[in-house]
Amino acid sequence: MRHRARLALLILALASTTVPLLAPAPALAATGQVVVFQTEPVPLEIYDDPSGCTRLPLAAHVLNNQTDQPVRVHGDPFCLGPSVTVRPGYGSHVPAGSGSFSVS
Repeated sequence: MRHRARLALLILALASTTVPLLAPAPALAATGQVVVFQTEPVPLEIYDDPSGCTRLPLAAHVLNNQTDQPVRVHGDPFCLGPSVTVRPGYGSHVPAGSGSFSVS
């Protein structure tokens, strides 16, 4: 019985030291705007000082990064999948339904 109690304490101690290492880093905020073009009849979507993960409109076509930070365009709405980096002052075509963008 003592062996199980010691094992349980060891697992608990290891878990408490490992979990903080797995926590995501705090999101950085960019200064400036990310501008997203969809189609001609739709007004531009403007995101001021974006931070964290932002879902893109379904019809997003072009993303223009006018911030001071790199922006990553993700293929999913949760900023978890592969991404393409758009440097400040640059833009990128965005495949329809790309999902989201985040500040790097």
